[in-house]
Amino acid sequence: MRLSTQQGAALVVSLIMLVLITLMVITALNLGTSNFRAVSNSQFRDEAIAAANVAIEDRLSSTFDQTPDANGNLPTVPFDVDLNNDRTNDYRVEVTPTCISASRDTSARPSSVELPREMTVPSTWNTVWDITARVTNAATGASVVIRSGARVLLPEVDRNRACP
Repeated sequence: MRLSTQQGAALVVSLIMLVLITLMVITALNLGTSNFRAVSNSQFRDEAIAAANVAIEDRLSSTFDQTPDANGNLPTVPFDVDLNNDRTNDYRVEVTPTCISASRDTSARPSSVELPREMTVPSTWNTVWDITARVTNAATGASVVIRSGARVLLPEVDRNRACP
């Protein structure tokens, strides 16, 4: 029977290989986590933009008869938006419309088509608005500011109050 002495080279090589494989696995996990975070952030941003668009459309469908503040902004209206219909508000949107300009609507009314333009007195105004929507979500940390322009046809009474 022959006794052989081992120097431990196989043990050292296997430990080095084990460390290298462990480093590769950790790097792969970090890359996967980073990609997941990037995709999640993109999804949260897109959802916040969708919530802002929902709130802007809702604001445009309501009246523009409030009195503006000193800066010409109508009161900020908060909207709670539930995007996934689970009856839990996902995003908080604050919508602030600002009147940019107003001009008298010069198109003739159907009842005044046969009258000359000088004899018609339109009582509606074309108003141009800058609408700012600030979106926040405390759970995800998503925060977006969206600006949109819109033209709103207002009666003279509302135009005088909201867009002086």
